[in-house]
Order: sequence, then structure tokens, then C-alpha cells
Amino acid sequence: MAIVVPLKAGSGAATVRTAADRYLDQITIANTRRTYTTALGKVVPTLGEGRPLSAVADDEIGQVLEQLWGTAAASTWNARRGAVGGWLTWCRESGLEPPRIPAWCKRMPDTGSDTPARSKTAVDRLIARRDVALREKAIYRMLYETCARADELLGINLEDLNIGGRQCPVKAKGARAVRRRGQAREDFTTETVYWDAGTARLLPRLIGERTRGPLFVTHRRPGPGKVLTPRDVCPDTGLARLSYGQLRALLDRHTCIGGEEGTGWDPHEFRVSGLTHLGEQGVSLLLFMAKSRHKSISAARRYFKPGAAALADVTSLLAPNDSQR
Repeated sequence: MAIVVPLKAGSGAATVRTAADRYLDQITIANTRRTYTTALGKVVPTLGEGRPLSAVADDEIGQVLEQLWGTAAASTWNARRGAVGGWLTWCRESGLEPPRIPAWCKRMPDTGSDTPARSKTAVDRLIARRDVALREKAIYRMLYETCARADELLGINLEDLNIGGRQCPVKAKGARAVRRRGQAREDFTTETVYWDAGTARLLPRLIGERTRGPLFVTHRRPGPGKVLTPRDVCPDTGLARLSYGQLRALLDRHTCIGGEEGTGWDPHEFRVSGLTHLGEQGVSLLLFMAKSRHKSISAARRYFKPGAAALADVTSLLAPNDSQR
């Protein structure tokens, strides 16, 4: 059982590095210490080793988690998030003033768990709301119509778009760099996603006069300490690519229940919802898998979650004929 050792908030022990080292030193289980060392070994340098722990904001913790493991498997994300959460809890019990993991930076559902499918009406109403900005309207609609993964759409650049054809290539899930003669290249295996009229109406308004750079960008320029690749910054406006964490926080703000953070939708629900609605319309299995881009039937089946209305319609096929008495 972990032993809480009070730290003096006014001493050098309150730095990010010292607090992390003391936390790891008091973990007696070897496997746990090894796992937590791996997680904090990446988080601490990213936050800044010499910074006072009390100076780290909640959103910084969330952004670091998203930056390091935002696209990792659910099990990896949950494990790393748990390690950081355990460290911050110990620091708080030790008399420090650490940040908290923000509510929008929540655990991911385990593989095979039920991600809800929202109704088409609910999706349409969300996008039609006046308090939802154009950027969010565009990405919510595009997520729904393409049935793509959020990180795939966030990685799109304007140069990738085929506006007339309503399609563009995206970096496939798990894609690895194409190698030639043992040297890694910057191009990856890509897959094509398609959208319809809803997205087609919003994209020109979102893009405006821009001709290059990320499709979805933040509203503010990155701070001086933020290190980004040239591909992740719009060369015309200086705005950075929108991150998965920022998207998740925006969606949670628009859909949270009773104003309570962490109770809103997850970006993945647009993919599940779009595929479910296609399945309810009787799309063939081959077309369903082509749209979802799954390679196995078992994986595709998890994304078809028909609602009560669809099940009622199917059940009506079993009703007796009018001629029967």
C-alpha cells in the first residue's frame, strides 16, 4: 500500500521532476513502478522538469496526455492516464497543489464496449445550433458523413481535398511509412473517405481564401514554447492544427448534460452513428465494410447498433397478412 509522505510546498520538492521522482520511489510493486516510470518519464519532460508543479494548469495535463497517447489503443490510453492520475492524487495528498486531469480528458471505452449511436435527428440538431461555430459544424458533419475516425480528419490538409469529387485521402489507421531501400519516407498508406451535401456546403465557408495548411485549425496562434512541424501550421495565418483533445473538449462542451463537464459525446460516436444509420437503411455488408474500411466482418459488426425504431420496422415484417383470420 502506498505511503503518503508530506512534501513542503515551499521547497524545491514542489517541482515537476522532484514530485515525480518521490512518487515513483514510494511505489513498492516492481511492475507498477516500471509502468508508471514509463508514463511519467514522458510526461515530466513535456511539462517542464524544473517548473513548479502548482504552476501547471489542468488543460496542460490534458493536452500532454493527448499529445503523447491521444491516438494510442484504449488500453494504453487508460493505463497512461491512470498513472498520471495516481501521481497527481498522491501529490495532492502530500500537501502540494497539483493540477487535475480535466473532465474532458476521460477514460476511453474498452475494446468491445458499447459506444452509443446517436439518432440522425440528434446529430442534425447539434450541427444546426447557433452556439456551435462554423469550424465545429464542419467537422461534426464531416465525421458523420465520412464515418471516418477523428484523428484521420484532423490530419487532413487543404492540399488533400478533392472538393468537386467530395472526397480526400486520409492516413489509414495503423499506417506505417512506406519504405524504399530501408529508408522511411514521409508518405503513408492512405484510404479515401467520401462526404455528401452537408459537408460540401460547409467546407467552402470554412476554408475561405486559404489554399494550403491544415483544414481544421485553432483560433489562436501557438505559444512560443510550442514545437510544431511545418505541416501542422497554416503558412498563411500561423494557426496550428486542431488537436484531438481540443476537439473532444469542444464536443463535450456542446453536448454535456446539465453543464457538467465530461458527460458529453465522444468524437467516435459520429462514426458509430453514421455506420449504424447506413446499416438501418439496408446497405449491403460489402458496401458497409467499404464505407467503414474494416477488414473483418467481426470488426464491422460492432459498429452496427440498430435503434428501437429500426427493430420495430423489422419486426413488422413478421406480422400476419391481412388475408389471414
